[in-house]
Amino acid sequence: MSRVPRHPVALMVRRSMRQHALSTTVTIAAVALAAGLVMSVFSIKDQARNAFTGGTMGFDAVLGARGSPLQLVLNAVFHLETSPGNIPWSLYEEVKRDPRVALAVPYALGDNYYGFRLVGTTEKIFTDFEYRKGHRFEVEPGGRIFDPTRREAVVGSYVARRTGLRVGSTFQPYHGLFFDPGTQHDEEFTVVGVLKPTNSPSDRVIWIPIEGVYRMEGHVLRGAGEAYTPRSDEEIPDEHKEVSAVMLKLRSPAAGMALSQTVNRQGTVATLAWPVAQVMADLFERLGWAHRILALVAYLVVVVAAGTILASITNTINERRREFAIMRALGARRRTVFAIIVAESAAMAAAGSVAGYIVYFSIVATASVIVRAQTGVVLDVFAWHPVLAAAPAGMTLLGALAGVLPAVKAYATDVATNLAPAS
Repeated sequence: MSRVPRHPVALMVRRSMRQHALSTTVTIAAVALAAGLVMSVFSIKDQARNAFTGGTMGFDAVLGARGSPLQLVLNAVFHLETSPGNIPWSLYEEVKRDPRVALAVPYALGDNYYGFRLVGTTEKIFTDFEYRKGHRFEVEPGGRIFDPTRREAVVGSYVARRTGLRVGSTFQPYHGLFFDPGTQHDEEFTVVGVLKPTNSPSDRVIWIPIEGVYRMEGHVLRGAGEAYTPRSDEEIPDEHKEVSAVMLKLRSPAAGMALSQTVNRQGTVATLAWPVAQVMADLFERLGWAHRILALVAYLVVVVAAGTILASITNTINERRREFAIMRALGARRRTVFAIIVAESAAMAAAGSVAGYIVYFSIVATASVIVRAQTGVVLDVFAWHPVLAAAPAGMTLLGALAGVLPAVKAYATDVATNLAPAS
């Protein structure tokens, strides 16, 4: 007399998944999509938050025209917003001499080259500024930083890759922060350096001397309260100069608090966005609803995947009643039949969870390309996040639970009824 194998569970699970290959494949695909979405939503959210609130920004604060600190940070640090206005050069000189300030770098904004922003500044951005502790901007071999008295430019690595600009290239900027073919300036700048990648917004910037911004045709300075057009044969008086923002490195957090009190509460001319990380953190708090919606969508997909497992297993029960009855007649216990169904359900969930990593890497890789193109911030496709372990484990457990109801149904299979010959 034949006997049921001592360990029939794994054998029966493999056989059933092969026999019902189409429904098994669809179920695994649904689980993969659910697991991939859950992992992507939480990983991208945390990576983006860390990149924008504590990444490679370098500066502690931004001084600019009176207005929104968020607009000031998005414009000057991430090059995503329009400028709230300009402040006089004298304010830059004043804050530069402030003992609470370790480094002050002026920015003059307002032009672009095919959508990539030009930032007029001083050579201190290359010689004194550290975009990350211990790391300064480095020029690729064969290049150098610009001469502040000439029409020269240093381009970020992403700009160079997208535009083809390299050392020796010349270009004519366009007026405004957004590309318009009809606003091209007559002035021509020569590229003298290409920066090594920093994985920061600076990779999407073209750096030129601040004097070059002042002297572009069509630019009018109002630092002294009246319109002033620079002449090529004379030096620009400081009282007429103005800047879009002053990027600050402070000596201590206490210095930032004191300077914020002076500028924001006692002054009426400018705004100090400090600390930069907190300004961006506030933005993410405001956008928390968007993440909650995305998370809800991901959870709903998980529920659908669990339902798919339940439907797939349930639909096979009726076909397998005779099979289970034969197993019981050959000596299999009821709990063995129960274990087979739960194991099959868990196996499909586990297989889908593993396949979910393909979905996850695809989504994060795509998001990384888009985020870098728009902001310069780089998401790490291979960055570790606890959800990468929790989601597959949770999906496998949920899959096993989804198999309990069909398993109970199979557990109750009546041997005599299902072995009776069909009439």
